[in-house]
Amino acid sequence: MTTKLLVGFLAIGITAAFGAKNTFKVNFVQDSVVDGKTLKAGTYRIAVENGNALMKSGKDSIEVPAHEVTESNKFNSTELTYTDNTTLHEIGVGGTHTKIIFGGAVPTHSGE
Repeated sequence: MTTKLLVGFLAIGITAAFGAKNTFKVNFVQDSVVDGKTLKAGTYRIAVENGNALMKSGKDSIEVPAHEVTESNKFNSTELTYTDNTTLHEIGVGGTHTKIIFGGAVPTHSGE
């Protein structure tokens, strides 16, 4: 009985953690560095909310500064952009208009 209850609370916790409006599934074919934290190659669920991205793969998870941008054109496939060979800068999520940009500063637009 205790095990069933624990599993129920765990499921609620996972749902709350990914309660953001959008959750994306992204496959990393190589180890990547985001905000100084290393993500091993594999499939991750990414939720962006309140200026942070929660990235989970199995039991491993990290939270890093990030924000979403809506592009005018839909991404045909997921595009990972690196600033060097391993440092991930942004993800264009395939099948959506969403781009996830890593870093703390949210771009501001001038009134011009």
